[in-house]
Amino acid sequence: MITTPLHPCSKLQGFQADTLTSCRVSEDMAAKKAVLFNFWGVVVPSRPGGVFHKLEEQHGLPRGFLSQVASQTKGALMQAEKGKMTLNQMVPAFKAECAKEAKARGVTLPSDWCVNCLLEEDRKAMRDVQEIVLKTSASLRCKGVLTAVLANHWLDDSASADDLAQLLCLLGHNFNLVLLSCHSGHRVPELGMFNSALDQLGISSKQALWLDVEKEGVKAAERAGMKSILVENLEAALQKLSDFTGVQTAGAESPPVICHPDQVSHGYITVRPGVRTHYVEMGSGPPVLLCHGFPESWYSWRYQIPALAAAGFRVLALDMKGYGQSTAPPDIEEYSQEQLCKDLITFMDKMFIPQVTLVGHDWGGALVWTMARYFPEKVRAVASLNTPLFPADPSAPASEKLKALPIFDYQIYFQKPGAAEAELEKDLERSFKIFFSSSSEAASRPALKTSGVCARGGLFVGLPEQITRSSMLTEADLRYYVSQFKESGFRGPLNWYRNNQANWKWMCSQPTGKVCDRNLTGNGENCRPRSRFFLTLINRLTG
Repeated sequence: MITTPLHPCSKLQGFQADTLTSCRVSEDMAAKKAVLFNFWGVVVPSRPGGVFHKLEEQHGLPRGFLSQVASQTKGALMQAEKGKMTLNQMVPAFKAECAKEAKARGVTLPSDWCVNCLLEEDRKAMRDVQEIVLKTSASLRCKGVLTAVLANHWLDDSASADDLAQLLCLLGHNFNLVLLSCHSGHRVPELGMFNSALDQLGISSKQALWLDVEKEGVKAAERAGMKSILVENLEAALQKLSDFTGVQTAGAESPPVICHPDQVSHGYITVRPGVRTHYVEMGSGPPVLLCHGFPESWYSWRYQIPALAAAGFRVLALDMKGYGQSTAPPDIEEYSQEQLCKDLITFMDKMFIPQVTLVGHDWGGALVWTMARYFPEKVRAVASLNTPLFPADPSAPASEKLKALPIFDYQIYFQKPGAAEAELEKDLERSFKIFFSSSSEAASRPALKTSGVCARGGLFVGLPEQITRSSMLTEADLRYYVSQFKESGFRGPLNWYRNNQANWKWMCSQPTGKVCDRNLTGNGENCRPRSRFFLTLINRLTG
């Protein structure tokens, strides 16, 4: 089932495939560089002073009242931000300081005022991370520039620390270093805070650039030996950042964050004796299982995995049976849709996943449709890329339909074991250069014709021996795909095609559940609804 390949860069947050070729560490950089961002005012648009002012207006407090209390050198907030006390210790102390300041000013604190109001507003402000800053960090890191976030914040030992944990997880995934003042013992813009960050990054101050909205912070960074940018307009500041690093970031389409094979969690489940499934896992939340197509790997989802995890899902990307580090049994019947579904259900059961959202591409798309139709109790939602739903037609055998459609002649060629394997395995690098091609490059690359394959004597017959690599793949991507097929080859992947007749017979004999979108079928009664939010997200990830 050769379809348009799952675009590895996709349109996640507006990113384009052309930027993939630049997503490599520059070899000609004279020295390491680092960009340090102040969390307050840059990574998030809010400043602590703005949070204080908002609360003062809401509760009728004198302007500057909270800022005055918070800025006391030996006050509770300053001490908490330096790690001298925890949040639970800070709250009563800060409350007492507010009462003392109110008494000194002859002000009566309103009845609806409490320190928890400040904390809630603070948490709300911290969640508003600016997407363009994350994009900028991704661009910089792809070019070998280190990135860091420095934040004045306390040690949160409250029952509401989940928000901070999620924020730190997001930042930790997008920056080389996230340094909180409570762990440093120093606050921004103190020299000790800068030195701590530089030491952990392993660079000197002359190699670093600091971005801040506060003039005090800019001057302090310059005194520390760093270059600095006063962020009055974020877009203009990012252009100056580009001038310093040599990396185009402002206004550029940045590559999305990917999960590298050596930087992601790998797992293995023995489905039954002699059959093992390899998977990659990231994130927490409702489970989403990604099923790739032909001829691919879990690695085809490398751009989608981090994005889905960041969106609040537990993502599991499989090496499908016959691929990569999963078992590749030689028997054709091992790859029937019936057996593949049984294996997938066993995988879910052993992972204690009662129900899952399934997302598939190409043959993976066919499998997720099969799961949704024949095992609907296991499927919460389903989405397929490039592979529409083809219900089995009892009046027309699958083999006859293939013969009637010339574009599927390659599948007839794939039926006989041996010939296709030999052709595709002859030069793995060339094979993947042919298979992975962007539609935008159609005019400059030889077309892979799926009709007339049997008459030609092979899928690649007529194509030049030397094929240029598509912009969809970096050299590292190409090497990884080649490495995954060197050991087990194409026998297993091709066996997926060799069950068409068996699949048709089985599907025609089974009762099926409805698969529909509640929003497209009225009230959706008796249907398996797909999640509108999830499909919207998937569309963003894949264009």
